[in-house]
Amino acid sequence: MSTKSEILSAAREAFYEGGEAGLSVRDVAARVGLTPMAIYRHFESKQALIDALCREAIEDWRRRVAAVAPCAPRDWLLAIGEAYLDFALDTPRQYEAAFLVRSENVLRYPDNFVSGGSPAVNLQIKLIDEIVESRRGPGASVADLFIIVAALAQGLVSLYRAGRIAGGEKKFRALYRRAMTACVQSFALGKPS
Repeated sequence: MSTKSEILSAAREAFYEGGEAGLSVRDVAARVGLTPMAIYRHFESKQALIDALCREAIEDWRRRVAAVAPCAPRDWLLAIGEAYLDFALDTPRQYEAAFLVRSENVLRYPDNFVSGGSPAVNLQIKLIDEIVESRRGPGASVADLFIIVAALAQGLVSLYRAGRIAGGEKKFRALYRRAMTACVQSFALGKPS
């Protein structure tokens, strides 16, 4: 394993243990047996380490989306939503790195999404477009509908993780599924007034 890989592995361990606040260059250096200054030969800053962790987490998310079995557009979109829920609850630090940690090297809505910068987003936009077809009213783009789905999923997960939704994980998963299903079904109801 290269020194850079060892540093990234140590940074991942520190991040998984304490989140972004628990990640320090000094701690990473100690885990690898280097001086803090030696870390900077491989990563120009703490933010560069964070950016690398974000890229890894996003790639993991993309693999999860790619692994969802193709089916009818509505069911496929809901299955991706289920994969998102599993990602958030089963690997919370990876989820944070992929969706919650500030990084200049991640995709941003709408520019990167509309331009096709993310395979995971591209698939979801395609599925939404197939669900909506010609029923979309003026001013409601497929990218807008995607951000609604993404915001609902992230908002629900964030509320649950912050202890704002009672009842435990099983009840939360049921609530999440109901909300996502209602949202996706609403796309096919007809043109907005």
